Amino acid sequence: KQLVEDARSRVTAISPADAAGAAEKGDLVLDVREPAELDSDGRVPGALHVPRGILETRADATAATAVPELTGLCGQGRVHVLCASGGRAALAADTLRAMGYDATLIEGGLAAWKANGLPVEG
Repeated sequence: KQLVEDARSRVTAISPADAAGAAEKGDLVLDVREPAELDSDGRVPGALHVPRGILETRADATAATAVPELTGLCGQGRVHVLCASGGRAALAADTLRAMGYDATLIEGGLAAWKANGLPVEG
């Protein structure tokens, strides 16, 4: 709990509606939930999915497992991070920030995304 609070103190939060609007203009929505959660709760259209547990290996451009869609934004674009309710996304956004990314937390996670009537697939 304290780790999440510390991470939240270092990252900027963005509303789901603002994140959706930013994604329409080219920003990336990064979903760090587990694959089973995407299957059971749906997914944000166009979002990149990288589970929190393997994020660092996908966000490091020098790693063999790097994801170019993500690494190409390091220092050059903005990443808005989403999980179910915000805890994992805060940790992930803070990690990305430390790695040189411009990363924000989507406040309230997928629950808030849905509550705002934003699109979800599946």
